[in-house]
Amino acid sequence: MTTDPKAPRPLGELERLVMEQLWAADTALTVREVHERLSLTRDLAYTTVMTVLDRLAKKKLTERERDGKAWRYKASAPRADLAVDLMRDALDQAGDRREALVRFVGQVSDEEAALLREALSRLEAREG
Repeated sequence: MTTDPKAPRPLGELERLVMEQLWAADTALTVREVHERLSLTRDLAYTTVMTVLDRLAKKKLTERERDGKAWRYKASAPRADLAVDLMRDALDQAGDRREALVRFVGQVSDEEAALLREALSRLEAREG
């Protein structure tokens, strides 16, 4: 089984922490603003945050725009879109998609199962 180099990858811990700041923000944030928010709970160097944001932009997970000499970053898509991409990639790599789906559904909570049934019903109604 080969891995598609363009396929989404799970976020590393620092990438996830940075993306959480961007998803929670009402506007695009500078490196300094992300660093200040993360500094409330983590001891990170400014340059580390800058590097993570640059890598996220190269991965197309963020969009950035110039604001004077600084860059402002915002998430390029909602958090749910990243989760969808990761789930689809996992299914693509599973080999037996049916077996992977059956095992996944066997591990969801009752509430999650109800949400899946509801989503499938809406899909069927739209197609019908």
